[in-house]
Amino acid sequence: MKLELSDGTVLSGRSFGALREARGEVVFNTGMVGYVETLTDPSYRGQILVMTYPLMGNYGVPEGPFESPRIQVQALIVHQHCPRPAHHASRRSLGAWLKSQGIPAMKGVDTRTLTRHLRSHGTITGELRFEESEMTDPLSEGDCPLSSEDVDMSKVIELVQPNEVTRYPGGDLKILVVDTGTKDNIVRCLLALGASVIRVPWNHPWETYLHRVDGLMLTNGPGDPAQLSGQIERVRAALQSGIPIFGVCLGHQLLAMAAGAEIYKLKYGHRSHNQPVVDGATKRAYLTSQNHGFAVDVARMGKEWETWFVNLNDGSNEGIRHRYRPFCSVQFHPESAAGPRDTQFLFKDFLATAGECRRRD
Repeated sequence: MKLELSDGTVLSGRSFGALREARGEVVFNTGMVGYVETLTDPSYRGQILVMTYPLMGNYGVPEGPFESPRIQVQALIVHQHCPRPAHHASRRSLGAWLKSQGIPAMKGVDTRTLTRHLRSHGTITGELRFEESEMTDPLSEGDCPLSSEDVDMSKVIELVQPNEVTRYPGGDLKILVVDTGTKDNIVRCLLALGASVIRVPWNHPWETYLHRVDGLMLTNGPGDPAQLSGQIERVRAALQSGIPIFGVCLGHQLLAMAAGAEIYKLKYGHRSHNQPVVDGATKRAYLTSQNHGFAVDVARMGKEWETWFVNLNDGSNEGIRHRYRPFCSVQFHPESAAGPRDTQFLFKDFLATAGECRRRD
């Protein structure tokens, strides 16, 4: 099996997933753990994921919880796969899980060399292909037939959106979650803090719910946010309503663009569980979980907005907030899953703000 990058670079390895080929953007994640949550994160849809930590699958795959109903990546590339995990919560190996969902995977790759190449040249497309000798071997029972697959990244968000509105009963405080590829732990965090949640697909008329809820949550998702111009206008209209708004990842970018900021593509993105950010007001630093390939340029943002968090590695924006009104967002993932829980307090702060605005009304 081999990975062929669009610049002509070729790396070889051995298959341990489904017997099929795949194409997509090749990106890397530097997390040491959390491959279950990472693989089910909808923001990875359309991408071939390289894990830089050398050993993957050592604690197997549990029954859940996951971040979505399926594995989202196009394919997985690792240095070493552990086929016989030893963990009390494990129900199957990583390889068996990948095979069951038709996801190809390659092991035996020098992922350090591949990561250094991506850091030097930036995110590039690649194709995972089988050697001719592998393609002549008979398929094992349960394996998928060999086929090449890629995703139209201009329409990738349509692949991760839910088909219907879902309600999660909880407390009196009601939060509207606009689903652009929401990680399930965002909903779990809100519920754990006592809120009720209405989860609405981004392409549904979610504005009709604003008068029924106490806060609006804009969530993560895949693709280029600049291609969601219609959604940006809808967020701008929501700002006029005055309802408390909290954005995460793609939701941060949409809110920032609604506030006048611009978006640019990072060379190779932030994908890990140890990205350091600093609060501009308190000067306190936090470790965060991140997964994004675009960032916010606040230079043209309105004066009524301010920078909230900044990335300590490259100085890119990690959060904004309105100076006078209850609007804020962060580029990182306060819900973690996987990753440190240092910033989960932001959900509590958001719900506190929503509760205060509700009492005033």
